[in-house]
Amino acid sequence: MWTDEQRKVHAPRGGRYPSDVSDEEWAIIEPMIPPARTGGRKRETNMQEVFNAIRYVDRTGCQWRLLPKDFPPFTTVYNYFWDWTRYGVLDRIHQTLVQRCRETRGREGDPTAAIIDTQVAKATEKGGSPLIRSAMMRARKLKALSATPSSTPKVTSSRSR
Repeated sequence: MWTDEQRKVHAPRGGRYPSDVSDEEWAIIEPMIPPARTGGRKRETNMQEVFNAIRYVDRTGCQWRLLPKDFPPFTTVYNYFWDWTRYGVLDRIHQTLVQRCRETRGREGDPTAAIIDTQVAKATEKGGSPLIRSAMMRARKLKALSATPSSTPKVTSSRSR
């Protein structure tokens, strides 16, 4: 028999799309969203809907113009996305969520070890001594001059001015 507690655990998500954040998730993210700028008119846009729209575009790969109409206007969503990217808001949200996930699994918030993959063989550097460079340039010019002319005839205008 279903209890109220089991119904809460197994209830379907309340969001319209699988990419929507739940209210519990939004409670973690909301403090990291910058407040509205001072001056001007008050912010009327629901920031949770903007965040859901950004996640929808990220998840589905759709174009900004093709956002479903139940999200805020795509220009509004895109402008917030651009501002949050530029000022590092989305990076801070990501870092905080990764840290919380690690801590809930009993691990350190920040990893203590990293693997850095570098290129072993050094690529050749452009340049060399000036004598070698000038000799190479001369050889290229001579090769270009001695090349067979194109098989396409040069078109000249027969009209006189």
